[in-house]
This record gives sequence, C-alpha cells and structure tokens, in this order.
Amino acid sequence: MDIRELASHLGLSIGTVSRALNDRKDVSPATRQRVIEAAQAFGYAPNQSGRTLRRGRTGTVGFMLTLEHDSAIHGDPFFMALLEGLQNGLSEQDLDLAVLLARKGEDGLTFLRRHVSRSTVDGWVLSGTQQNDPRITFLLDHKIPFVALGRTALDRDYAWIDLDFEGLVAQAMALLLTDGHRRIGLVAPPATINNSHIVVAEYRAALANAGIPIDEALVHRGDSDEHDGEAATRELMALDQPPTALLLMGETSPVGAYRALRGLGREPGRDIAVIGLRDNPTCQALSPDLTCFTLDLNALGLALAQGLIAILESKDGKPLDLVQRRWPMVLRVRESHQLPVHASA
Repeated sequence: MDIRELASHLGLSIGTVSRALNDRKDVSPATRQRVIEAAQAFGYAPNQSGRTLRRGRTGTVGFMLTLEHDSAIHGDPFFMALLEGLQNGLSEQDLDLAVLLARKGEDGLTFLRRHVSRSTVDGWVLSGTQQNDPRITFLLDHKIPFVALGRTALDRDYAWIDLDFEGLVAQAMALLLTDGHRRIGLVAPPATINNSHIVVAEYRAALANAGIPIDEALVHRGDSDEHDGEAATRELMALDQPPTALLLMGETSPVGAYRALRGLGREPGRDIAVIGLRDNPTCQALSPDLTCFTLDLNALGLALAQGLIAILESKDGKPLDLVQRRWPMVLRVRESHQLPVHASA
C-alpha cells in the first residue's frame, strides 16, 4: 500500500496523512492515531528516498571510522560502547546513526568528499583527528554540521570533545616521579595523530618541572597497538640506560609490553613500573593488574550526540553553546606501577 491508497482508505487527503505520519502539530491527536494504526495494520512504510528529497534531510548522522589509527584497538569495544551512547542521544531527535568505514589507505578527505557529494548524511562525527586534519577545514568551509572526537592544531572554531590527555599524562607522571623514577619511557601514538603531540608535550613539561633532563631516546612514537608495544619496549629496554618505568599511550600496547618484558626476564610491577592508557578488556586480563585510566564511554557518546544536535538545530550552524570539552578520565591505581624504592633508584 502506498500513501495514496492509505489516504483513500481513510478518506483523508494525502497531505493530512503525510503530516500525521510526520507528527505535525496541525493534525489532531485523534486523526494522527487513526493514521498510525491504519499504517501499521496495512504495513505501510514511507518512501525514504522521496522524504529525503522533499525535506532536504536524510535524518541520518554519519560516524566516520578509519582503518588506520582507529583500528589499533583491534576488536576492543571502545567504539561499540561509544556508538551506543551516540545512537541513544541521536534517537531522542529521531535521528539514525550510520557508521561509514573508510578503506585502509584511503585518503580521509577523498572519502568525506564522496559522501558529502552524495548527501549521504545530515551531519558528521569524526574520529582519529590528525594534527593537521583537512577533513575539518573542508567541513567548516562548506558549512556542514559536524563534531570531532579529538582536537587538531587548526586555529578555527569548531565543535569537539577530546579525552583529557593533559590531565591523564600529568597524573601518571606525578605518580611515577613521586615514586622516584627518573628515566620514564613513553610509548606515544604516531606523530600524525594530534593527541600524540599533546601527550609528548605534557610528558616533557612534567620532566622539566621536576628538574629532570629530557632524553629523547626514551620517547617512542608508533602504531601504539599490541605489536608496537612489544617492539617499543624491547627498543627502550635495549638502551644503555633503560627506563625504570613505562607510560604506554596505546589501547593494547601494554599487552605487548608485558610480553616483551617477560621475554627479557623482567617482571612488570616488580622490576619495572608500567602505566597504561585505559582499562579495556584486553588489558584487564594482565597480571599484575594494570594501573590505567577509566572513562564513561556511553556518556561520551551521548555528549557527542548532544553537541551535534545543537548544531543541526541552530539556524546558522552556530549554536550558543558550541561544545569544546576535554573529557575526564579517572586514574585506576593497581599493582603494575608499584615498585620497592630501590628498584627505581
């Protein structure tokens, strides 16, 4: 049954049926209920393509996921929990979420341009933000609604929510420095990723404030996944003066670090202190229990949805409260960083 047949069956105009199905206020509650019940009874579903053309909107938000840096989580439910909160927030405004996956090696801007030219979605959520991210410039220049999960070095106003990497590194370094560590190895994300620069800058600032010379050999930038965590740990432990502590800023790099340390006859939490990024399920199986950080991913997804909805609903794409927020992470103190005093001397 199409909308004409439905309207004929009800003895109503096509316009009245359409307004009732779209919950317009100029249709009485009784008529709206009658139309909805008939649509359900006869299995009527609106033609989404036609509705999109008429309304100029798809009712869908796109989450751009890459197979480069984002894939470092390798099956970790980070994005699943995040997307659940994002979808819940969008559904309050009758918006759907579409995860759009860029192929590995595909240029992110090319991917974005293709979907924008097709009017695939009404707005975007970007992840894996780079220090110089042309996707953000493109969306700003074309006045396309978006919110970024992460910051960039771009000196323009846009909506973003990023993990509080400044606070995270400051807390971790304070913990290690208080325990007496002076040679702290840092495993950071690739230099193209914006948070890598934040992490390294905060690491250097903590050492400088403590009056400790910065040894660049202790800083490793790589994929920050499990394999890179193992390779980086072996590289750092091979130094003439190896670190007495490791700060690992990759989702699964602690797994590789533990394996490398034990292969070298060193025990995490006994011979060397280890602090990780987040308590994802892969790292929760490590022993000794990993000192790391926690965050509410569902709430983060909801906040991203609210930030984007504010832009979609504003007349000029500039809401009064453009979201720009560092998302807090809570230190989870466990056993992996705890050493006897002599071990870190």
